[in-house]
Amino acid sequence: MSAAGRNPCDGFDQDVRVLLRVRPGLSLDAVDTGSTPGFTGDKRSGTALRAARDAELSALQRQIYANATVGARHRLLLVLQGMDTSGKGGVIQHVLGGLSPHGVHTHGFGRPTEEEAAQHFLQRVRRQLPRPGVIGAFDRSHYEDVLVPVVRDVLDDRHLERRYTEIRHFEQELSDDGVVLVKVFLHLGLDEQRENLLSRIGDRTKQWKFDPADLEARSRWDTYMAAYERAIDATDADHAPWYVVPTDRKWYARAVVQELLISALRDLRLDWPEPGYDVEDARRRLAEL
Repeated sequence: MSAAGRNPCDGFDQDVRVLLRVRPGLSLDAVDTGSTPGFTGDKRSGTALRAARDAELSALQRQIYANATVGARHRLLLVLQGMDTSGKGGVIQHVLGGLSPHGVHTHGFGRPTEEEAAQHFLQRVRRQLPRPGVIGAFDRSHYEDVLVPVVRDVLDDRHLERRYTEIRHFEQELSDDGVVLVKVFLHLGLDEQRENLLSRIGDRTKQWKFDPADLEARSRWDTYMAAYERAIDATDADHAPWYVVPTDRKWYARAVVQELLISALRDLRLDWPEPGYDVEDARRRLAEL
């Protein structure tokens, strides 16, 4: 079916979990950041697809929340990493914005405070983990602690490998406790970032979001990409998979993340919990009141 004739509810042509899951020997330079793997439609149809599936994600969220009320430990954690202007906040806003706020917990990790810097690097992350039944989303995460220090050359290989090991053990611990991990690297192109930053500077309502430090990070782009490749390769696992999502077209990235979350929640094969009371008795008593 042509892009013009497709039903926006048809979804992706291929399983994005297979298309975008990282493989050993990841080369970010080989990824076309302007591509839309698995989706042949345009922005209009991609945005329509995401809107059409909001209700499905909302129902799955209510289901995982309901199961937690009877003791289930399931919860989901979306980890978003990417260079500045890659759209991490937009993904959270557009993909999770329609869900019940009672079942969502989001947190953005910036530069550690003096108190946080004195603690183990995972301590501040543990404090923000979603409780059972909740969908959590991190705008940046514990991966900042194996990226920024590497780029700034303040962490040697021995300590870096130790942190990779700690992250692997941490994520295995989360998985064993019922956390479904979905880790996404929003892969933005260098030229696209320039346009995004120029747009930000040129918009009076967005100038506050610009940080001159973004230019320093941009000047070290290749070093950041190498650090991401190494971190992703070292910490990808079936219980904590990494997906590299081209994000020059933000509508595509948002639709992909929604698809990843829906697929992950579906895989839990949850049903609605049985009520802890006699339904017929409750119906009869209500009729009498």
